[in-house]
Amino acid sequence: MTILVIAEHDNASLKGATLNTVSAAAKLGGDVAVLVVGAGSGAAAEAAAKVAGVAKVLVADSAAFAEQQAENVAAQIVAVVQASGGAISHVLAAATTFGKNVLPRVAALLDVAQISEIVGIESPDTFVRPIYAGNALATVKSSDSVKVITVRTTAFEAAGEGGAAAVEQVAAVADLGLSKLVGRELTKSARPELGAAKIIVSGGRGMGSSENYHRVLEPLADKLGAAMGASRAAVDAGYVPNDYQVGQTGKIVAPQLYVAVGISGAIQHLAGMKDSKVIVAINKDPEAPIFQVADYGLVADLFEAVPQLTSAV
Repeated sequence: MTILVIAEHDNASLKGATLNTVSAAAKLGGDVAVLVVGAGSGAAAEAAAKVAGVAKVLVADSAAFAEQQAENVAAQIVAVVQASGGAISHVLAAATTFGKNVLPRVAALLDVAQISEIVGIESPDTFVRPIYAGNALATVKSSDSVKVITVRTTAFEAAGEGGAAAVEQVAAVADLGLSKLVGRELTKSARPELGAAKIIVSGGRGMGSSENYHRVLEPLADKLGAAMGASRAAVDAGYVPNDYQVGQTGKIVAPQLYVAVGISGAIQHLAGMKDSKVIVAINKDPEAPIFQVADYGLVADLFEAVPQLTSAV
């Protein structure tokens, strides 16, 4: 039994979410193989080979994967699965934007059901996943010949280093020509990546404006060395870009400390951050749902409380 983990990378290095996915794959009990699909991705493949628990690294390197369009990557994954002659029993990827874009296509091409955002593994064919915005857990058993699974990375520890896996080239599929990259807008920040940050400062609709969001929250985030997040309401209002969004339709996070400022705590937002180790909420509404999950709650005007908190740190 071989478990195929799809590496998320930028051709130069692995994304942290891949390490969590490898840990999940290791719990299935088979040999873990990592598939690196890219262009000039030798450095990422070498990094994958050093991950503890990885038995083999497969590399599909072609100009067709330069932008990692989902259609081409999915076709490559299916080709590797079919070429294995039934040896690959599971295909895993992180439940990130990349994984959610690619794996449903893989499942459709293989004519199997996808099992989404697992948080637990009971056996090679039985998995636990959240439903109803995380308010309930479902135990799902699959009889498909190949299990296609996305992994909620916050539920599994990141795999460490210490591996020495063999690196093997596989035949790359041709460019399907179904899509092309028109442009990419990247948010550059010196702060930690939101999905992997140990401390997060988030703002909601209560911030009132983009100017207030940055003026009030950035000094606190800088002092704490924190990443910055936001509720969907703040993103929809244009205070910050989409990649700041924490919640069911944004990023799922579980930092050591989550500071929620001016966030009421809609169920969709709570689904994305309620596994945080310590939650601090600041809101002027004492009935705000965020206080139901907060370890520490402060009923106060955020425009007075946050600057005071920042000066005290």
